[in-house]
Amino acid sequence: MTTDHESALDLDAYLARIGWTGERVPTVEVLRSVHRAHALGIPFENLDPVLGSAPSLALADLQAKLVRSRRGGYCYEQNSLLAAALTALGFKITLLCARVLLGVAPGDVRPRTHMLMRAEVPGEPTPYLADVGFGASSSLLEPIRLVADAELHDAPRRHRLVHAPHDGPLELWKLQTHTPDGKWEDQYAFTLEPFEAPDYEVINWHIATNPRSPFQHLLYVQRTTPEAHLALVGRRLVETAPDGTRKERELVDGDEVLRVLAADFGIRLPEGTRLPE
Repeated sequence: MTTDHESALDLDAYLARIGWTGERVPTVEVLRSVHRAHALGIPFENLDPVLGSAPSLALADLQAKLVRSRRGGYCYEQNSLLAAALTALGFKITLLCARVLLGVAPGDVRPRTHMLMRAEVPGEPTPYLADVGFGASSSLLEPIRLVADAELHDAPRRHRLVHAPHDGPLELWKLQTHTPDGKWEDQYAFTLEPFEAPDYEVINWHIATNPRSPFQHLLYVQRTTPEAHLALVGRRLVETAPDGTRKERELVDGDEVLRVLAADFGIRLPEGTRLPE
């Protein structure tokens, strides 16, 4: 992966933000631990589109927002920041794009809009799939080896990659998660075709501004902790335990949403911010 902004990355600040300390060498263990620390340390959120703007994907702006202002972001922001950090640590990163399958009705086909990446570890024969931007309780906590049918126990979650038939010339991969009722559930599908930063600029603009995009008008905030997964969709707050049990409640108004964002998700918006009703 190459960008015009790699030299601007403040790696010290990023690692402090996610609470990671360790030897800065490109090993499998560093890849796993940085990925998990990022997934647990930076919340998923789409507040910028809901408030009327498309978030910038420039690295300086990502650091100002996700690192110094302690905000979150959605997949293009999260994975652009992770990709820059992993590149600075010595990993070779190839950006990819996936078609979301989770929650899609049979027969429906969504466009490829989800950003993820292929990570190569020096000296290791098998690359990894890395992704800290899939806003769901079933998202990856650690990178998974790009090997068909191999399982990952990224406790308390469990994932696998499988090949799927399709008409294209490249192999189609699907990420699946193991559900509490013992089934494998599709999350998204992708090929290993490389994508570049300008591709995500177009996709990001579409997702943030298209009136038909759910991210443009409905609040989605997610935070994973060692104890539970928190999700705020609109005004519905859902806490999911590792065993799949859920607690739900409806927030009263925008003021309560702002209080919950600060107290439960660590997201403090500028004074005077008003969320759309």
